[in-house]
Amino acid sequence: MTARCVMVLGTTSGAGKSWLTTALCRHYARQGLKVAPFKAQNMSNNARVVAPTLHRSRGSLPSEGADFPWGGPAENRSLGGEIGSAQYFQSLAAQAEPEVRMNPLLLKPEADTRSQVVLMGQVNEALSNMPWRGRSLHVWPQIAAALDELMAENDVVVIEGAGSPAEINLHASDIVNMRVALHANARCLLVSDIDRGGAFAHLYGTWALLPAEERVLIHGFVLNKFRGDASLLAPAPQMLQDLTGVPTVATLPMWWQHGLPEEDGVFDDRTRASGAVSKTVAVIAYPRISNLDEFQPLKNVPGVRLVWARAPADCAGADWIVLPGSKATAADLAWLRTQGLDRAVAAHAAQGGAVLGVCGGLQMLGEALIDTHGIDGNAPGLGLLPLVTQFDLQKTVRHTHTTFGELHGAWSALSGVGAAGYEIHHGQTAQHPAMAAGGNNAREVLPGGLGWQNAAGNVLGVYLHGLFEDPRVLHALFGANVPTLETVFNGLADFIETHFEPGVLDQLIAP
Repeated sequence: MTARCVMVLGTTSGAGKSWLTTALCRHYARQGLKVAPFKAQNMSNNARVVAPTLHRSRGSLPSEGADFPWGGPAENRSLGGEIGSAQYFQSLAAQAEPEVRMNPLLLKPEADTRSQVVLMGQVNEALSNMPWRGRSLHVWPQIAAALDELMAENDVVVIEGAGSPAEINLHASDIVNMRVALHANARCLLVSDIDRGGAFAHLYGTWALLPAEERVLIHGFVLNKFRGDASLLAPAPQMLQDLTGVPTVATLPMWWQHGLPEEDGVFDDRTRASGAVSKTVAVIAYPRISNLDEFQPLKNVPGVRLVWARAPADCAGADWIVLPGSKATAADLAWLRTQGLDRAVAAHAAQGGAVLGVCGGLQMLGEALIDTHGIDGNAPGLGLLPLVTQFDLQKTVRHTHTTFGELHGAWSALSGVGAAGYEIHHGQTAQHPAMAAGGNNAREVLPGGLGWQNAAGNVLGVYLHGLFEDPRVLHALFGANVPTLETVFNGLADFIETHFEPGVLDQLIAP
């Protein structure tokens, strides 16, 4: 089996690569084909935990000279670990088991000039300390091997690029765009966000900056996020085809609620709700927010209004304030204080308002962050829970199935509710001994130190990511059923099948 490869490239970040890749995965899976997603390198703090996998690979795959985290070429085992959330969802859309080969390199930004490097699911300190351009030589053999294995095991591999393939300052060290396309002999779609303006210039300029051997891989242009009368686009698509030889194969209407989170950040700050607003949830959007995609289901709950809060005014009128995960907890806590959001959260809690902290947000709610290993930083917490967090060299990365104990107050609906999610954290959190001795206790509401509630019942902190993706939790909190992922994936496939030119999707995988 040698897969046909379809690749989705973008003229910019945020053009729509991730959701279109997801839609293609479900479309081809619905044709009865064995499908896998792939993204060589993903830069995102939105990550998911995947389990170890055992697979067979071609005996000719290179193993000498490459530091593979699995065994020999005949029977290979991945260690599992972290991959980008987008590839996790794409694998589910493809009806495949998520695994590290689908995203062999994940960069998790910790500062403007520093990222934690996750190679084949595992943190690699040597690569994390290596200059950006120096990494490609070291990681390309493993990226190519992962792609070769997926191609050998599937009918179709749907590949997502990153940023733009025309970033000519990065072309020589490229390991995610056209180098991958050439390696896979992929048929590429180039997507542009027409709502931003300049889409035809973006498409032509990107095509023109590619070398000739890379241009021939571009099989179609896609205009995304179009609003208005598509007939008014003429004669531009034909003029563009006359210049490049590449047809415009789809004009995709603006679609506000396709149901998938943005991969790279909060691109859509609009605060919509389905129907009359009955609950407003303000999620603090600090600079190093992580796993923000887990709040996407709240957008689909009838009557819930989701607000991304960057200033105290954004929290005004909120029923819940959520402190999400963070890739740099101490730094984001300092930012929160600079913005005055610490006072807004404290005032909300003092008035009995519901507060939820998830992972890094839980750590912020405590009394102190203690870092003796230089992992994140020391800092005083917000003091809303009598807890202390110490950062450990060992990173906890695992799936977790658990059940809430008895809760009171604002979160009492979760009492006895089962929940499944995942953990990704260096911090280990426990009760502050002095405060516990003085009677200022937090109630442990998830076993194993995974969750605590304050005595008043309105402040809850948990280490478990993915709560709002569990239907049991959503039903307990909102009493409503929200669209499932299967509904979302099929909706995406229906959308592109409606709006792509007839026959194009078949031609992309034709022999």
